Amino acid sequence: MLHVAHISFFVDLARRTPEKLLEDWHSLPDVARAVAGAGLRVSVVQASSVEGSLIRDGVAYSFIAPDRPGAPLTGSARFATLLRSLAPDVLHVHGLCYPHEVLGLRALAPTTPLLLQDHANGPPRFWRRPRWKRAAAQAQGIAFCAREQAEPFHRLGLLAPRTDIFEIPESTTTFTPGNRIDARAATGMHGDPAVLWVGHLNDNKDPLTVLDGLARVVRQRPGIMLWCCFATAPLIGAVQARIDADPVLRGRVRLLGRVPRPQVQALMRAADFFVLGSHREGSGYSVIEALATGLPAIVTDIPSFRALLGFGERAPGMLWPCGDSQALASSLLAATTQPREQWRARALARFESELSSAAVGRKLAEAYGRLVADCQSRLRA
Repeated sequence: MLHVAHISFFVDLARRTPEKLLEDWHSLPDVARAVAGAGLRVSVVQASSVEGSLIRDGVAYSFIAPDRPGAPLTGSARFATLLRSLAPDVLHVHGLCYPHEVLGLRALAPTTPLLLQDHANGPPRFWRRPRWKRAAAQAQGIAFCAREQAEPFHRLGLLAPRTDIFEIPESTTTFTPGNRIDARAATGMHGDPAVLWVGHLNDNKDPLTVLDGLARVVRQRPGIMLWCCFATAPLIGAVQARIDADPVLRGRVRLLGRVPRPQVQALMRAADFFVLGSHREGSGYSVIEALATGLPAIVTDIPSFRALLGFGERAPGMLWPCGDSQALASSLLAATTQPREQWRARALARFESELSSAAVGRKLAEAYGRLVADCQSRLRA
């Protein structure tokens, strides 16, 4: 059985316990569980201010603190000892922003195949590029949600030609579909259509363009409602002012703020469409969650969203250009002309085939297998 070690070097500044981290950072156990479900042995090593170890769903988790705040985890003797005891066949590092750690990891495990996974990192600033390039050269493969996301790195000469690029979503989700009528009764959601936003209110997510698009639709869809779940909200003042200034929007937008994950799932089950105006995303967790509940997505035409939705007549949503409120309005109107159950079937089919735990586990297992086979081939040569 192939043994893979998932390693994350990000230290939680809130000093949450290992149990709380697994609850709040749901993608961490979701991805590990997906790989374990594909028949691999998975060990997770997470940098953490609070140390501990536990086993969940057949996955062993180790939470290790650096020797001192700001020190590299790979410089810790405890990390080195743990890595030797695990003796994984593959190393999978989450994030592209830890070149010092990757170089340290390679020094500890010089021959173990290494996969790096992008989490919306983007190319480094120019003064950090030499070290970043040296670290990236240690990896046999890098995973992006969309292959197109690797292009800026290639243009800057940061990736070695021999580095394999894999197109794999950042995560999956445990969200499931449910009864829409029951979900509406439970949440109080209403609207014809009811449109759901789940994302920060910031410049990147671009809520003001979404509000403008909604306003353009009201004359033809007077029953439309927008429900907004968000955590950080640097644009809350501008968003509220835009709503207050427009009688078309007043009464048609509900700003719900931070909502617990079970409630987000219920809202997704109750809604008719999901909307987001992102200019850049590493993947799109909320889009993945929406599709898992059968909720079609009307989102911006960016690489990660194109990869998540796919193309053609069976795509579970519609794409519109960033910042174009008229295009969003046209997409919303076009989407409402198709039966809701047809959209639901497309969303669920897309999730099951490409984004489910089984699908993500399969893709990662295939990537690991390829890296191991390539490494063994080079050693025999």
